[in-house]
Amino acid sequence: MSDTQDHPSSTPPAPKSNGRRKTMMLLLGAVVLIAAIAYALYYFLDARFYESTDDAYVNGNVVQITPQVMGTVVGVNADDTQIVKIGDPLITLDPADSKVALDQAEASLGQAVRQVRTLYVNNNAYAADVVQRQALFSQAQEDLRRRMLVAQSGAVSGEELAHAQDAVKTAQAALDVSQQQLASNRSLTDNTSITRHPNVMAAAAKVRDAYINYARNTLPAPVTGYVAKRTVQVGQRVSPGTPLMAIVPLNSVWVDANFKEVQLRHMRIGQPVELTADVYGSSVVYHGKVIGFSAGTGSAFSLLPAQNATGNWIKVVQRLPVRIGLDPQELEKHPLRIGLSMGVEVGVRDDRGTQLAAASNTVYQTNVFEKYGDEADAEIGRVIAANAGLPNDVQLNPSRNTRQMRPIPKLM
Repeated sequence: MSDTQDHPSSTPPAPKSNGRRKTMMLLLGAVVLIAAIAYALYYFLDARFYESTDDAYVNGNVVQITPQVMGTVVGVNADDTQIVKIGDPLITLDPADSKVALDQAEASLGQAVRQVRTLYVNNNAYAADVVQRQALFSQAQEDLRRRMLVAQSGAVSGEELAHAQDAVKTAQAALDVSQQQLASNRSLTDNTSITRHPNVMAAAAKVRDAYINYARNTLPAPVTGYVAKRTVQVGQRVSPGTPLMAIVPLNSVWVDANFKEVQLRHMRIGQPVELTADVYGSSVVYHGKVIGFSAGTGSAFSLLPAQNATGNWIKVVQRLPVRIGLDPQELEKHPLRIGLSMGVEVGVRDDRGTQLAAASNTVYQTNVFEKYGDEADAEIGRVIAANAGLPNDVQLNPSRNTRQMRPIPKLM
């Protein structure tokens, strides 16, 4: 029997693992391809219409409280972290010096009113004197006429006739003097009244200035907010412009989000924004909108701006601050503080707006100081009425209705 018959040849079967590995690689490739297609669809249909950044922080107004007059602090009525209402007295200065100046100004105003009142009284006196001089002049003329009629008959001597003529001249001169005095006095009172006389108004202006300085010894809160950075102490001597404390109105904060310049291509004013705060986490979502863009990048407005023209230049992607307004109702439910970190996502799908021209102007104002002028006018009216014999409710300006002088609040 041959060897081929004794040892038959056989081919080993292919391992099953190669087929399984090929199947797994195909499945993996399919999964990767599907994921890539899904991501591409997600990006082109949704993700590319959003720009996000975590380089964003809460910002707001910090209202400085500074005195307008020099004085010594005798009362501090608020401290850090406390909330104050608009118009609440925060700091009180010693009003002694300003009260003396106010008393002197009021005395000068009273004296001016009485002097002007005398001018009006003198008008009547001078007018009566003119009438008297006219009567004497007419009498002298009549005496001269009668003497001239009988002078030809010799009944009246030449000397007596000369005396009659002199009497007429004297009466004429006296009448002229009296008329000039009346005209001179009337020039000081024509087309005006006691309350609108220039002398009274000049004295009233000094009273207004003194009263406003007196009222400024109390520093009111110009806005409602929380007290921060209090540095003032009782007994401290302060001068105008010295920062004493600050008030932060947390109901009107905004977010400054610093986006890269490449993210601003489709960003416009008015686009919707969703925000999250690190202090609350992702469970609290704020809704706002883009309200403005900064006029320059952060590096351009930095303390030491980059000098790119020197030649030692490396291109760095710049960031531009974008201001985002927040919903006041959401702020009331979840208050934010200045400086907190925020996550920002802006929807840029609708990019038909503009970046600059559509920005609206914001006006910040307070009316807590307007009453000083009203109260000063009421005090001036009281002084004038007391010295001019007018009703106590005299008004210098009919558009102002205040009648009482505001006292300096007492210390607690």
